[in-house]
Amino acid sequence: MNEFSRFYVELYKYIWQDIIAFFRDVIWNGGILQFVKNIRSYFDLLVTDSGDFTIVSWVMIVFTFVLNISLIIFILVRLYLWFRRFASFRAIEIEKNELIEEIAMLNDRVLELADEKNQILSLKVSQLGARTGTTEINYTSTGDAIGPVALTAAGATAAMGVGSLAAGGVGGAGYRPSYGGGGGGGSSSDSSLPLGHSRFVKLINVDKQYEGKDTHIYMDEADYLQLPEIVDRFVNFACSKLKLFYKAKTISFFFAGMAASKVIILEGISGTGKTSLPYAMAKFFGNNASIISVQPSWRDRAEIIGYLNEFTKRFNETNFLQSLYESIYRKDVNYIVLDEMNLARIEYYFAEFLSIMEMPDPTEWKIDLVPDTKPNDPLKVINGKITVPLNLWFVGTSNKDDSTYTITDKVYDRAISLSFESKAESFTAPDTEPVHISSSYLQELFDDAIHKYPVSDDLLEKFKIIDKYIQEKFKIAFGNRIMGQVHKFIPVFVACGGTDTEALDFIFANKILRKFENLNLAFLQNELDLLTVQIRKVFGKNEFDASLKVINDFKSH
Repeated sequence: MNEFSRFYVELYKYIWQDIIAFFRDVIWNGGILQFVKNIRSYFDLLVTDSGDFTIVSWVMIVFTFVLNISLIIFILVRLYLWFRRFASFRAIEIEKNELIEEIAMLNDRVLELADEKNQILSLKVSQLGARTGTTEINYTSTGDAIGPVALTAAGATAAMGVGSLAAGGVGGAGYRPSYGGGGGGGSSSDSSLPLGHSRFVKLINVDKQYEGKDTHIYMDEADYLQLPEIVDRFVNFACSKLKLFYKAKTISFFFAGMAASKVIILEGISGTGKTSLPYAMAKFFGNNASIISVQPSWRDRAEIIGYLNEFTKRFNETNFLQSLYESIYRKDVNYIVLDEMNLARIEYYFAEFLSIMEMPDPTEWKIDLVPDTKPNDPLKVINGKITVPLNLWFVGTSNKDDSTYTITDKVYDRAISLSFESKAESFTAPDTEPVHISSSYLQELFDDAIHKYPVSDDLLEKFKIIDKYIQEKFKIAFGNRIMGQVHKFIPVFVACGGTDTEALDFIFANKILRKFENLNLAFLQNELDLLTVQIRKVFGKNEFDASLKVINDFKSH
């Protein structure tokens, strides 16, 4: 062993001397062969000293040889990986710089084409004999700019050709495409609109449509129906006119939800009539529901109401904004349907509406559109703001699959959600016509129901017992917002022909128990059993069927 130790120390002394010499002399003097000869001398040293080696010494020789070779291979592999990573990073940076340069070239080209287009337009206008002050931008009904049109009668025909030429410039620099329910927008060749034109094309068209039009709902004596009659008539109307089948209890829940919130969420599998319900309800009230398809790319409020294009000085309006604006003129019941509303995060694109409709004073339900006021803005856009009217309800449909987002408590707390688990069975109904009812009369029915059928103290006391039990056992609580909905939802449902316990069961199942989905229910089986016992103890064995079904579903998952 001592012989091996002396050999090993002497060997590494030679190795380090040769490594230093390699970096000091060999690389710079080109003497790679000298380094190879030094490696041979290591073996000569081994042959010279091996005469006194024992078996243990030879074992150590083999072990250290393998160890050193492994170390060298490890170092070489790490160096290789490092150089490859550096080369890959370098290639990405080079490609990024090339893309930046290409984008800059394209931007320069866009500016050149814009200048060239302006020159061509100026030449065409001069050939028509039109003065600079006699041209204007003409907009189509969809709000797209089609170019300058000469106002002189003699050049009217030729001016149409100029408009066609300019249409090719729509969508140039400063143009942003619209999404989903958006109402397309374009950009003109000027950086601002000519005097006399509004930046809100669609909304101005709505003003023209309702100019001088009496939108008041004149109700006959036969139109003054009560809530149970309205529920029955809708069920028969949907069946006889639209071949859609709904249970009276479902429609009672829907009307009670309208009384409690301006946002209603319809959840369930496809084909159960979620989107058809607000469509049929609008037809029932003599109106058309505006159905907006939510897009997965929606991230903020600009996706549903539009935005002011600083380049064109026009507001890119959406169909959602147009429907919202038109509902201000109307006096009947209006619905805007957000189809597949959880394809994007609701609390992102719809956050402003959720917040303002929490304000107790409806006159404060205003949405900012533009920061300033122009003389040619729409009549109902006051101080750059638009009001969310009381005759409008937002109905969202929701599916639960891998392509959708989870609806958060912030949304559920502010909305009333109805579940569609299966398609209703078909039935026959007498031919029924739509009703002629104003939204103000429907609100009077809601207010009258709240006055006639207030929530009883006994029911509230039972609710408090269950609430306290859930807080202690599950650490879940709910605020005043839900209690406010309870005092509106239950009376209207009772006025529609239901019972107060059934209405409270609906609220408890869809508002309170829904929060349990965030818990680790697999470890709360005993607590769920005890909750079932507590509910039956407080409300009786034959009550709260919807809530008990939800609890059983939790236990089976």
